[in-house]
Amino acid sequence: MRLDPFTGAYLTDPSGVWARLLADGGGVHHDDELGLWLITRHADVRRALADARTFGNALTLAPVYDMCPEALALVAEIDAPPTTAAADPPVHPRTRRALRVTFANTTERVEQRYGRIVRRRVDELVARLAARAGERVDLVTGFTAELPLLVLLDILGVPARDVPRIRAWADGQIALVWGRPDPAEQVRLAGGLLEFWRYCQDLVRRRLDDHGANGRGGDDYVDELLAYRGGDDAVLTVAEVSSIVFNLLVAGHETTAGLLAHALDHALADPDRWRALAERPDEVAAFLAETLRFAPAIDGWLRITNRPVTLGGVTIPVGARCLLLIGAANRDPSVFRHPDRFDPGRPDAHDHLSFGHGPHFCIGAALARLEAGVALTRLASALPGLRPAPRGDRVFRPNLAFRAHRGLPVVVDPAVRSESRPAA
Repeated sequence: MRLDPFTGAYLTDPSGVWARLLADGGGVHHDDELGLWLITRHADVRRALADARTFGNALTLAPVYDMCPEALALVAEIDAPPTTAAADPPVHPRTRRALRVTFANTTERVEQRYGRIVRRRVDELVARLAARAGERVDLVTGFTAELPLLVLLDILGVPARDVPRIRAWADGQIALVWGRPDPAEQVRLAGGLLEFWRYCQDLVRRRLDDHGANGRGGDDYVDELLAYRGGDDAVLTVAEVSSIVFNLLVAGHETTAGLLAHALDHALADPDRWRALAERPDEVAAFLAETLRFAPAIDGWLRITNRPVTLGGVTIPVGARCLLLIGAANRDPSVFRHPDRFDPGRPDAHDHLSFGHGPHFCIGAALARLEAGVALTRLASALPGLRPAPRGDRVFRPNLAFRAHRGLPVVVDPAVRSESRPAA
């Protein structure tokens, strides 16, 4: 069965494809064009995410197309060791432990460590939008893509002047790995990715020099990682520290940017829904949980089988690349009642798999929830009249894994426009 994630209806609304895949046979199919096994049912996707012995991560960040030789040569120069998404035991438990110790990953720790940063950045961007009253703006470039990156750079201690090139590098990695660029574009994106890796190496190297010069580090996240390492390669190597930074600078903001865009898209599509968020901010958390279920920022993720496995009556051979269709799993009717209905009041929304499951559960989930919650609450309060600009269907960037809006045009109206009523 074909998925065809790069063209056609799948780019605007993949739910019809997900429904057919879920309904057909055992929900496990082979796509000959992509060379991937498609796994769709909630229980099977959940199992694959949790079972690292059967479903390995070694090729998670490897493109699903044959890269041209020139691009491949550039990628071969990137000697970043696997530490996060592409790491398997015994490396992953060790690097995951480093992340759990150094990166705030619970609601309480995130609020304590990063709450001030998040609120300051949200207020800056909301004020900037409010100053453009009456104008048409793109919320993707002006808000959803910028907020998570600014927050992450503050946490990492990276200067804000580097925002444009880090965003370009991160977008480039997503397009190179999970898109389908032509050979010339592959070379350009691979060159950018190599520059990105060298930037992260230089960043960590400079911090190491600072540690040597004054005997202590600063208080940002890179310094915390180096302090945790304590000069011991058995804990983390310098290259692994650079690799963790490299991965955070992509995963740490792209997924939250996607969550924000999807949430704003669904909130603004219904004026009553947007006003309700402004009037009842205590409902924002449930709204975000349903957004995560209904429209995940990552709707597909790659694994490779380390041994044969049978799912839904279908046996997948060893060495097979699998696409875990998280978006489909989140619409599985055996788990979610009326799965194609966007319902922020549903009691089962938190059963979504949008942050993953098991040993690779998203380390930044609590931070993403905080950012999105503060952003929606303050934006709805400051601009209750914000409304979508006239546009066509939703269009997303062609990608196998990341469902990212190309744009989200709105008209900035600080006040709710009164409805004209006929005279009595």
